[in-house]
Amino acid sequence: MEVKVHNFKIIEFISNEIILNNPQDLLDLMTLAGEKDANKIILHENNINPDFFELKTGFAGEVLQKAVNYNIKLGIIGDFNKVTSKSLKSLIVESNNGNQFFFVSNTIEAVERLKKV
Repeated sequence: MEVKVHNFKIIEFISNEIILNNPQDLLDLMTLAGEKDANKIILHENNINPDFFELKTGFAGEVLQKAVNYNIKLGIIGDFNKVTSKSLKSLIVESNNGNQFFFVSNTIEAVERLKKV
């Protein structure tokens, strides 16, 4: 797993494998980010278990609730234009209007959004 540290205490995790399989993994990633003095995380869609994007599994809800509980700011990078699920589209729109987690298309956009929160 590669770790990139951006300005504004933002850390980006890059991997060829899934690194977010359960809510505890988010806390583990936050611990790793804290070791780099970062308090905001960027993840890529392909590093997140696909169940996250199937809202009926409850996985996204659990992960995002952990983010709220531990004040973890989270940017998720992916191609969200391809989303067909109305409930997932609604979650993305609602999240992007907030200040806790964002669904964006690239690292630059993720850093810009996270540095403002």
